[in-house]
This record gives sequence, C-alpha cells and structure tokens, in this order.
Amino acid sequence: MNKPKKVALAYSGGLDTSVIIPWLKENYGCEVVAVCGDIGQGADELTGLEEKARKTGASEVYIEDMREEFVTQYLWKLVRSGGVYEHKYLLGTSLARPIIAKYQVKAALRESATAVAHGCTGKGNDQVRFEHAYQALAPELKVIAPWREWTLQSREDCLDYAEQHGISVTQSREKIHSRDRNLLHVSHEGGELEDPNNPPLATTWTWTKSPQEAADKVEQVTIEFKDGVPVAVNGVILDAVAIVEVLNEIGARNAIGRVDLVENRFVGIKSRGCYETPGGTLLLTAHRELEALCLDRDLSHFKQHIGLKYAEIVYFGLWFTPLRESLQAFVESTQHDVNGKVTLDLYKGNIEVTGRKSQTSLYRPDIASFTMGASYQQKDAEGFIRILGLPARSRALVHAESWK
Repeated sequence: MNKPKKVALAYSGGLDTSVIIPWLKENYGCEVVAVCGDIGQGADELTGLEEKARKTGASEVYIEDMREEFVTQYLWKLVRSGGVYEHKYLLGTSLARPIIAKYQVKAALRESATAVAHGCTGKGNDQVRFEHAYQALAPELKVIAPWREWTLQSREDCLDYAEQHGISVTQSREKIHSRDRNLLHVSHEGGELEDPNNPPLATTWTWTKSPQEAADKVEQVTIEFKDGVPVAVNGVILDAVAIVEVLNEIGARNAIGRVDLVENRFVGIKSRGCYETPGGTLLLTAHRELEALCLDRDLSHFKQHIGLKYAEIVYFGLWFTPLRESLQAFVESTQHDVNGKVTLDLYKGNIEVTGRKSQTSLYRPDIASFTMGASYQQKDAEGFIRILGLPARSRALVHAESWK
C-alpha cells in the first residue's frame, strides 16, 4: 500500500500529538501538517504552539479560531436540545471533536494531503468522533491512528519517547492527568481517577473553586434567551463567546459545575472522569427552567426523550448524520416561544432558581391560582375523569373478586 506523502494531524501540543509528529515522519516518511483549533482552551495551551509544532517536524501549521462557530453552531444547538449524557456529562469534549475534524479535513484538502491523523487511543470515544467525521466529510482520505499502530503502550512510554527525541511536554510522571479544555469545560482523566473509589485530589480540579473556597455569600445571575438562544447576562447583551466566558467566570468562582462520573464509553468500556463545566451548567439549568414556562406538557415530555437521544448521538460522535440533523430540526421548531429571563442564586456549588419571566409563557396565574374563577370550569373535570377511568372500571368488573 502506498504511504501518504502528506498527512494532516489534529494537533493540540499535548503529550500524544507532540510525539506523533516525529513518529509519522519516521514511520511514514511524510510531511506533517499540524491543525489546531482555538476553541477557548486558553493562552497557556496556545502560546508557542506553532513554534513547538514546527520544532518537532511539522511542515505547515494551522491554528484556526473556532470559538464563535463552536458556540453558535454547536453549543447553542446542544443547549436548545437539553442533551445531557448519563444524567451528568454536558458533553464538552464530545461537542468539540466534530468542529476540529471539520477544519482538519479542510486543511488536508487545501494542502493536498491524502491522509489525516489523530492522537486518540484505541480504547476511547474520540477515535470514533474524529474518524466518523472524516468519513462523513471526506471519505477519500486515509486515516492514520498511531495508538493503534505503534508499540507505545502507555503515557509513560510516550514520555520516554518525548525525552529521547528532545520534545518538551507539560506532562510528567508525577503529573499524569489527561486533560481536555475548551470554552465549555475541562475534563480530567487518569492518575488517581482510574480507581473509582478514589476521590479526586484537590489539585485535580484546575478551574472551579471548591465550595470551601467559594465566597460565603449568594451571587445572583440572570440569563436572557430569545428563541432558546442565550442573548444577555445580567441585562447586558453580549456576543455568543462573551456570554460563555462571563458565565464561566461567574460559575467557577461559585464552585458551580463539578462532576465526578463513571460513564459508559461507546466502545463498551466503563471509564471514570471528572469534569468542570461552570458556564454550561448555568446555561442548561436556566434554559430548562424557561422551557418549563414556555412549552406545553406533551411537547415538553416528548422533548425530554429527544434530549436523551441527542446526547447519545453527540457522545457517540455521530454529529454529521441525518438523524442528528433531523432531531435538530425538531428541536429548533420547539424553541420559537422559548423567550425570557431566568434568575439563579449561586452559593458554594448550589444553584437555586429564584425567578422566571417570559412574554411567551403558558403559565396563567388566573388558571393556576387556588382562587376559583371563570377561566377554569371545575365541573368539566367530572366527565374528563370518568372517560379517563373507563378502562379501569371495565377491568374492575371483570376482576371484581380478585383483589378482595
């Protein structure tokens, strides 16, 4: 089989992708184009990234600013869906992979590369997310997954390889966590977390304050939505990226958004990870409360089923599929009346909903009130309940003696 002459690598500058560049050059004899996405991981990870990639052997480096597209075309869609994986995970890593893969494919085609590569292990979900996106967008590209080819078996082996090749990495044998950060979250895996009976260390968390460290006072935040899309925080209209950044700051200083989860990976393995999603937790909470005002009962209940499936699709890496797109169309059709403001009180990791207001609310005080009025005829309930109970009465006649 002909080896590709040029490969586009999804590059983060972390341990795995740092060693992959020289490995590809050694084993495939190819040029390597490093493609990195700025999705809000911060200056610490982005500063010097191009220089590092070139120093380790990349012939070309793309650092694409994906933040606005990530928020408006991915995160807002997730928020509107209400999707949460296995009760806790707000899909921070899962949601970012499709957009990174999309820009990686664009760079590959622009550079006339014939293959794409990633640093995902053969045990994880990310290999599916990247490779499914490649197949959906450019199936002609060959896929190289070094973790499924090389003889390196562990992160310690990768550290040895990096040392032998003079590659500078931030990980060490003492600081071995695998982390992924973007605008939505930061994830932590490995180290003490591999035993689900171990609590995370205080040093494992890198973003949010602990409840003990958070201020001993309530902070209030109001989030405004239009058609289910966040548009303002505390009365200030902001662009999409700024909304997430502001809510991240507010949530993080109030110990909001920490999750410790044993989850079911797509490949069938149970894994344990810790996640920090401060702003996303506030957004999902506020949006859910606003929907409680604005969606009718049947639509609200059915949408919960859609949210579960949507989360599973995103987690499994099936973003570029007709099913996700069709579910998205349904979700968007539900959001036209999701308008208004939700106020949250934050205190040491807790969120209390203290206000909900919508110009398209279906909540009617004149009907909901205990005060009897003309808006609701109580006598109508008698016939409704008798019709509802008809099957029960029929069954009772057949089994009249069985329960006595």
